[in-house]
Amino acid sequence: MKAVWYDRQGPAREVLQYGEAETPTPGRNEALVRIRASGVNPSDAGMRRGGPGASMAYPRIIPNSDGAGVVEAVGPGAPASLVGRRVWFYNGQRNGRAFGTAAEHIALDIDLLSPLPDAVSFAEGATLGIPAMTAHVSLFLAGPVQGRTVLVTGGAGAVGHYAVQLAKWAGATVIATVSSGAKGERAKAGGADHVIDYRAEDVAARLREITGGEGVDHVVDVDFGGNLAVTLPALKLNGSIAFYATRGEAAPKVPAGEMMRKNIRAQGVLLPVSPHEARRRAQADISRWIATGPRILSVASRHPLADTAGAHEAVERGDKVGTVVVEP
Repeated sequence: MKAVWYDRQGPAREVLQYGEAETPTPGRNEALVRIRASGVNPSDAGMRRGGPGASMAYPRIIPNSDGAGVVEAVGPGAPASLVGRRVWFYNGQRNGRAFGTAAEHIALDIDLLSPLPDAVSFAEGATLGIPAMTAHVSLFLAGPVQGRTVLVTGGAGAVGHYAVQLAKWAGATVIATVSSGAKGERAKAGGADHVIDYRAEDVAARLREITGGEGVDHVVDVDFGGNLAVTLPALKLNGSIAFYATRGEAAPKVPAGEMMRKNIRAQGVLLPVSPHEARRRAQADISRWIATGPRILSVASRHPLADTAGAHEAVERGDKVGTVVVEP
């Protein structure tokens, strides 16, 4: 098969190689998937680039976690009925796996596969995986959100936009923070009931105004440390924060007393090590959502497999809207 790999970390153009690799054979409870689209996430580019906490776990790595395609064969223990099915999947090159989705084929445990409706393109299916599942785990971490008020920070980002859509689908009142008018329109299109431009508005004051001073029940947060001064006061008693990044302040000082007085729950979310039950529920809910409800599955740009370096560079520029996709 054709594939892209790296055997040392560094800039995409310097370390990514394109050529022939051995087509994998599916093992027990695995399926061989012909990859039609590979999603590139910031974590994929970060692992390839290297740096603190991102050392080479294997001598050779095929990058990228997410993807979509068609099952071509199954291994022992996997049902033959899967052959020919359209699927979306995650955890390709993540958490104990060297070979990801920047290739024509991948062998994956069938537990990682979910059905892809005919109405959803392979490129759109490749935008799910880490972004949508992180959004789901973060959204439902503290329980159902129906009838509750949810704040999504970064509501136009890859994870945040899915959190907005899934929260609205689940019956929540959704408030989203954004950094521009255009991103505000994107959050509204995803279902946000209220949008706050944090660069132009007083977020704390707007949250008080929107909630009538009552606050929000749950926060899906793109920057725990950077946003804590606003999100914590905005929470109701017994509220909760689920955060999947903390770039603004990597080691924030947490006001433990205030959190205790309000009985606040704050928990980090890293998808590959999230509880199996939460990940399976995310797969099931996302599959139902994309099959039955309105959805915005944003493909930021599309690249041929040979230009995986260009795809990684597009992610690293930081101005994409949606997910960058590689199409073998």
